Parts: sequence; structure tokens; C-alpha cells
Amino acid sequence: MPTTSTAESEWSPPGRDCGACGRGTCGEFAAAVGDGSLSRDACPFFSAKTAAQGISLMQRYSGSDVVGQKYSFVVQPMPGEPSARKIVLPFRPDLVERWGISRGDIVVGRPAGAGCPVQHVLRVLDADADTGVITGHVVGPAYSRDREVKDVKAYHMLGFEGRALPITEEPRFGERFTFLPGLCMLDRAHTGLVNMVMKKPWGLQIRIEDIIIL
Repeated sequence: MPTTSTAESEWSPPGRDCGACGRGTCGEFAAAVGDGSLSRDACPFFSAKTAAQGISLMQRYSGSDVVGQKYSFVVQPMPGEPSARKIVLPFRPDLVERWGISRGDIVVGRPAGAGCPVQHVLRVLDADADTGVITGHVVGPAYSRDREVKDVKAYHMLGFEGRALPITEEPRFGERFTFLPGLCMLDRAHTGLVNMVMKKPWGLQIRIEDIIIL
């Protein structure tokens, strides 16, 4: 009878909510593994080899990205939010007014302005009909299934807002920093200008704009 190593038993899904396992969220996947209806092999980010080494393919925030570029902090969700907030501008800003994009809508597009090859699914928090600027949370592709989706095709990546954690160098207002967006699928450091820093009981809330992928 096959045995499960301690590392495998302690492994947990990466929190990306990609839906590839057939469940809507990583939390649902973990529950299914717990009740025996799914095995860890159903997660595309799991392998016995990496688990045995005490490593998952989840971003471990080591302070360096996949190519060794160091970053000063990670932009994580604020309490009660599913991801850091993204601030984007579609290549066609008029679509926000034309399609009536508003809070709660699902918008799909690729941050082509920053050169990112990954399509993102955003749940809208706010959309400005005058400027076309959209603020939202990144949600997993599974979230958009069986829902109406508004595909803007491509957008400029304007900024992020969230909690800075962990921090190796504290962000300072008005200065450019290298950072990593939480659960970035590319695992590539970004750089941007910090234009808001607020100390909250739960940590440091920041907004960073003028985004470039290094």
C-alpha cells in the first residue's frame, strides 16, 4: 500500500483558484482532498517530487523572482479581499461607457501594455465612464464560467493597491521600488512609483503606479 510522506501530507494548494482541478477555489479543492473525493494529483501545481522536497510550485516569496531579480516587498490582498486591487485602462477606454461596465462585472483582458502574456479575469470594484479606468480584483478563470464576461482584449496596467507583506525594504512615498504582485503567475518582479503609504492596524496599505515588468 502506497504511503504518504510528511511533506506531501502538509502540502497545500497555491491559492490561485485556477479551476483546473474542477473545483471553483483552492479552498474547495483542499476540502475535497480532505474528504477523499479528490487526490492532490488533481492540482496542476502539485507533484510528489516537489512535495517530498518540501517545495510546492506556489510562489514562496523568497525575495527574488524566477530569474533572480530581487524585490523589496510583495503586494498582497487587504483583509477581506481576494487579491490585491488592480488598476487598469483598456486600450479602448470608451468600452467602459459603451458597455456600461460597473461594479460586480467580470472583465477579461491581457495587460499587453506591460508586455504580460497572461490573460487576467477581473471582478470590477469601480469603473469610471469618463476616463475608462477600471479597478478590480483578479479572480480565477473558474470564477468566470457560466457568467457574463466583458472581454476588453487588452489593457494598460496602471497600478496595484494592497498590503505590503513581506517587506525587505519598506516602501516610501514618491520613490520607485521593485516589488512582486502576490501570486504573480510569471513570478517576475515589477517596478513602480509608490504614491500612497498608510499604516493600518493590520499592516501597511500601499498604492503603486507606473508599472513596468522587469
